[in-house]
Amino acid sequence: MSRYAISDIHGCLKTFRYLVEEVIKLKYRDRLYLLGDYIDRGPDSKGVLDYIMKLKRDSYRVYTLCGNHEDMMMKARDNSIYHTSWMFNGGKEALKSFRAETIQDVRFTYWDFLEELELYFDLDDYLLVHAGYNFALPDPATDRHTLMWSRTFEVDKRKLGKRRIVHGHTPISLDRMTATLKDPNALVFNIDGGCVFKEKFGYLTALNLDTLELHTVQNRE
Repeated sequence: MSRYAISDIHGCLKTFRYLVEEVIKLKYRDRLYLLGDYIDRGPDSKGVLDYIMKLKRDSYRVYTLCGNHEDMMMKARDNSIYHTSWMFNGGKEALKSFRAETIQDVRFTYWDFLEELELYFDLDDYLLVHAGYNFALPDPATDRHTLMWSRTFEVDKRKLGKRRIVHGHTPISLDRMTATLKDPNALVFNIDGGCVFKEKFGYLTALNLDTLELHTVQNRE
């Protein structure tokens, strides 16, 4: 069994499928942790959600977190400010993939999926989250906004214990990502290769949580 983490797919279905099927070659006994931002900006948000749901239906062990883009989409249903923000940050592309003229036209199946997303995963050796943790609080996992939206955070080693943190949300270069993974003292690993931002970043990555091996695929959309 291997454990993998992938973050920030952003509608890049072809890249995501290639990474899962051809690179890590996901097996039924493996565990795949998806750290959020499945939708927006890329060409096929609907396709990404369909593929994740299919993996789950086919009995692959796939665990899904909520990212800030899923959070925006859910809030956009009833809040005009969030709706404007969502549309500006990839919502237009998402609606196009759903073949929906308005957000109300998105089928209930996808809302059910979004509403069931977790905010973080607390494993024996890792904390998995979309963005970050607020260690200033007695329980860092209670700050919902930081879990999905934070760009920077400071780690309290006493609260972290023997675990390390894996997150996405903020695109970084593969060189920087690899350097951190090679640092024996690193406690926080950012695995957002900025797949949808092809000109500046353009990679989707899967981190093997057991070996710290990084699997990468350049944007194939």
